[in-house]
Amino acid sequence: MFKFLKEKLKAAVEKISGKVEKEIEQPVKVEEKAEHIKEIKKPEEKKIKEAKVEKEAKEEAKKEEIKKKKKGFFEKIKEAITTKTISAEKFNELFWELELALLENNVAVEVIEKIKKDLKEEIVDKPLKRGKVEETIEEALKKSIEGLFVDDFDLEKEIKKKKPYVIVFFGINGSGKTTSIARLAYLLKKEGLKCVMAAADTFRAAAIQQLEEHGKKLDIKVIKHDYGSDPAAVAFDAIKHAEAKGLDVVLVDTAGRMHSNMDLVREMEKIVRVSKPDLKIFVGEAITGNDCIEQASIFNSAIGIDGIILTKQDIDEKGGASVSVSYITKKPIIYMGVGQDYKDLIKFDKEKIIKGLGL
Repeated sequence: MFKFLKEKLKAAVEKISGKVEKEIEQPVKVEEKAEHIKEIKKPEEKKIKEAKVEKEAKEEAKKEEIKKKKKGFFEKIKEAITTKTISAEKFNELFWELELALLENNVAVEVIEKIKKDLKEEIVDKPLKRGKVEETIEEALKKSIEGLFVDDFDLEKEIKKKKPYVIVFFGINGSGKTTSIARLAYLLKKEGLKCVMAAADTFRAAAIQQLEEHGKKLDIKVIKHDYGSDPAAVAFDAIKHAEAKGLDVVLVDTAGRMHSNMDLVREMEKIVRVSKPDLKIFVGEAITGNDCIEQASIFNSAIGIDGIILTKQDIDEKGGASVSVSYITKKPIIYMGVGQDYKDLIKFDKEKIIKGLGL
């Protein structure tokens, strides 16, 4: 997870390391080890010894390389700072390299500023006990990253408070809304909750058929109208159906909407007014980075989202959206899409995100 973020930050911190006075233990060179071979009299013994030394040196170098690759972003930060106290000037100098790496990996500027502020408060001009520097920095970093995420949201617990519980999904075309709805329906059904899905995307070609296909596979009813129909009316009918049948959850699909299309924005607002949803979920692709963050912010401003689902989390190598979108919108990430199957919608776990960053 977050391959590029780790690699970029690793490179940035290596530059920082060169600016900080620090003794680096260099591996013994093959030539130095080979000096002892000169004393060997027998040519065949010398050749064997040389081969052995060369092999050992290569293995040692390989192990060192593997060790370096395994070191995450935050571990490298700890290594870069070895002084007993850190001045504000030195801190700014050190953080500059990290800031560039974070920007390159789609971490929002507001998030970078928060991390910088948090670290500055914790470690600048503070008496750090010898031998406790690494521990202090690690704790400060972990605390800062944990503060990026809004508290966990237990959807299943919330659903049981009201019947039917109405959830409307928003996002641009191609973000994975329809698939996420089907996956959530699958998870809720496993928990014994009865669902109905509303095909309120009456705009995109084949959208209704796509949701119907999921409905057939999951054995879940889909309420639909013709293409071009009022999507708010579809949502309304689905809610009435749920009330009549005593169903637990209504899952409403909507057409992908761009903020530049005011007609679609007004249509989105109408769906909210008519359906009065208990939860409005924004669905975005984690791999789109800053675009995902911007989209979430726009939808939040337009209709006030309540939660987020990040799709394609398993192939997000930069990680910018994952560590930024919740902090920017002040809304919780509820689920993450991590594969192709119905079961591949998992509850968001901030500890996994932090671990993926190497902390």
